[in-house]
Amino acid sequence: MPEFFSFISEILWGSLMLYLLLAAGIWFAFKSKFVPFRLIGDFYHNLKHSRAQSGGLTSYQALFLSLAGRMGSGNLAGVALAIAAGGPGAIFWMWVSALIGMATCFAESILAQLYKERDANQQFRGGPSWYMARGLGMRWMGVLFSVFLLLVYGLLFNTIQANSVARAVHFAWHINEIYTGLIYAGMILLMITKSMKQIACIMQWVVPLMALAWVMTCLGIGIAHLSALPEMLATIVKSAFGWQEAAAGTMGYTLSQALTSGFQRSMYSNEAGMGSTPNAAAAAASSPPHPAAQGFVQMIGVVVDTFMVCTASAFILLQAKDTPTDNAIIGVQRVQEAMVTLTGSWGASFVAVIIIMFAFNSIITNYVYAENNLIFLRMNSKRNIWLLRIGILVMVLIGAQLRIPLLWHVADVMMAFMAITNMTAILLLSPVVTLIAADYLRQRKMGVTPVFDPKRYPDINQQLAPGAWDDKAGS
Repeated sequence: MPEFFSFISEILWGSLMLYLLLAAGIWFAFKSKFVPFRLIGDFYHNLKHSRAQSGGLTSYQALFLSLAGRMGSGNLAGVALAIAAGGPGAIFWMWVSALIGMATCFAESILAQLYKERDANQQFRGGPSWYMARGLGMRWMGVLFSVFLLLVYGLLFNTIQANSVARAVHFAWHINEIYTGLIYAGMILLMITKSMKQIACIMQWVVPLMALAWVMTCLGIGIAHLSALPEMLATIVKSAFGWQEAAAGTMGYTLSQALTSGFQRSMYSNEAGMGSTPNAAAAAASSPPHPAAQGFVQMIGVVVDTFMVCTASAFILLQAKDTPTDNAIIGVQRVQEAMVTLTGSWGASFVAVIIIMFAFNSIITNYVYAENNLIFLRMNSKRNIWLLRIGILVMVLIGAQLRIPLLWHVADVMMAFMAITNMTAILLLSPVVTLIAADYLRQRKMGVTPVFDPKRYPDINQQLAPGAWDDKAGS
């Protein structure tokens, strides 16, 4: 079974997904006239002036809710797997993928904000399923995406998160995986019974503290080994292009492995283009009241996730040159071994605490995304919501005890299907993205605060949900 999913994954990621990710990111960068990069500083203003409004999260809450989903086992175990599969050069391609993915994230977040709507409790809801249904008029496509998301985020990814936690806890404190799974499932149950607003309020404090703890610790270790930094960066670049292997005649294969592994693990970590982040972006009452404002905010999530958190993990792994590689497939254990090599025995416990918190936040956010899509499917009865919650808890218990190779291969395949569906939609809607980005840029050049007026665009206005962009909702 692992061999089958590995084969399918290689087909999808070795050709289709690789070119689709590159093409989509470059396309949106050009079509938006590089607005995401030219005005990237606007994210600070949009966060600073964000205020709580009826039915919506603040931009700050929406950002850290999406970061909670991004920052999970992929930031540690995923980075270790990328290096094990593609060598140090995979890190370079993770950076490239994230840079390109920023434009894709900008586009999908704009669409999520534009086509959002209010639920029965007046909470803003939206995401890929909504812009597929409203923007493209293809509800069937939205249903397909929702099913993929429920499988991937409601079930599959949670097994990977729980698996990494169980392995890290066992390595650090020798606690049986069964007990870890039971305790972890209990902790998760306490959180997933809360509302999206309550969860977002918690994440806005917990996520930045945990990210800062990991990055600052890794930075301190890096400063202690500062002399090794130039050689490490040179190794990453040389390995990325296969220059180190050219003499051995394996340059082409090594380049392919590094590039594929880097893009795979980058998407699993920062989720740009996958269609998960738009679920958080749509929930925000954007300030200023313009869809593009959330594009800038959510784009910064890619920077924090990949260029800060994942890079910190990569530098720990690459600094510990004598880290054992025979257990490399257990990614989180490899990070722990690297920390022990660099810092001593406390390093394994520290990594265990970090992965417990990262994975916990990620699983909770996965639940928020899954419940959001139950609402789109009009299947959000109390019974179905509890079935979803029970399913998540069961997958956490199962994930704590399964071996990880099969999980990663299945996740890669399902992640590809989900991303293909989402990127097909945002590419079809690229004229809308271009229009909204141009509208934001036009107002910025006039020196006024951008405010979206849907009446200027009658074709788009008729697709929008009633009340989503009226004075009360948008100001």
